[in-house]
Amino acid sequence: MRLVSVNRLQAGMKLGKKIYNDEGLVLLADGVELTESLIKRLARIDIGYIYIEDAVTEDVVITGMLQDETRNQALKVVRSQFQQMSGASGITKGFYHLDKKFSKVMDSILDDLATQEDPMIMLLDMHTADNYLYVHSLNVCLYTLVLGIAYGYSREELRIIGLGALLHDIGKTQIPVKIVQKPGMLTDEEFRHMQAHTEIGYRILKDEPNIPLLAAHCALQHHERIDGSGYPRGLKGPQIHEYAKWLGVADSYDAMTSNRIYKKAMLPHQAVEALYVGSGTLYEQKQLELFRDRVAIYPLGLTVKLSTGESGIVVKIDPAIPHRPVVRVLSGPEGEPVVPFELDLGNKLSVVIVDVNGEDGAVVKAT
Repeated sequence: MRLVSVNRLQAGMKLGKKIYNDEGLVLLADGVELTESLIKRLARIDIGYIYIEDAVTEDVVITGMLQDETRNQALKVVRSQFQQMSGASGITKGFYHLDKKFSKVMDSILDDLATQEDPMIMLLDMHTADNYLYVHSLNVCLYTLVLGIAYGYSREELRIIGLGALLHDIGKTQIPVKIVQKPGMLTDEEFRHMQAHTEIGYRILKDEPNIPLLAAHCALQHHERIDGSGYPRGLKGPQIHEYAKWLGVADSYDAMTSNRIYKKAMLPHQAVEALYVGSGTLYEQKQLELFRDRVAIYPLGLTVKLSTGESGIVVKIDPAIPHRPVVRVLSGPEGEPVVPFELDLGNKLSVVIVDVNGEDGAVVKAT
């Protein structure tokens, strides 16, 4: 499979991996042959990249972090609960209780991740940008859990931070939809409304019998930053709970790598670089270092250019050194076709990735 910008798709290509809508339902199945009208439709619904079938990379299999059943059930529970809560009265006064299914979903997610010897943060399934809150909640949960596993948290600690991550944006169910989904820049008043989702989320979760209190603090503090520039309380460094710091990194990363109504998604290496701009000020340096070591910054199927001038496709990632993937070289320094061969950048330290293909078909500098 190959990862291709929607702007570079051509009629006749076949979809290599399913595309989902915001409810987790299949929008386009794998194997579907793309037509001009389908390509235009993908562009209209803000899909930035898709996987296509490719003879040269047919052996490259892209697997998800979760089993389909677990993933679909998680999205179903989040969607159902959040939709019921939207606009419902009495929620923040304790007149409404969350479904016990969240705990069961968390156990299933942890069971799936436990089957992976060395789980990594991978580019996840492609979704539309509409009502992305449900998908974002699950993504942030998965990323946070991968970090927690790498950090060495116990199963119970992972369960708490996982629930906090899955429900970190629950307060947005009480924010007007016109603000949450506004395509343009928020006004100062609208931004104040949006910021309130952290405190609203805390009030919803803090007295829930099925939700640990620390999960409520994750909702409250996930926008706090170690230099005090975050919200709602402007907490600094040790005043912010460790779980919320992990969640803040995962939340920011997913926001950058997801298509939104008002912006296109970054590729993973671009998002990691953007996070590192805030190292030591917004985010803890040690947490960013662990994050960098657990994220596949060059996803499988991505077209890359090497310092040798050759170009190829990322076909394998070593969890020990994810920034040094195996590249299947397809063209030489002058762009001429070559007999495909694989170059393991983990063993060839003199060669580095210098460019990747950007959304618009141009080349974006890698850092």
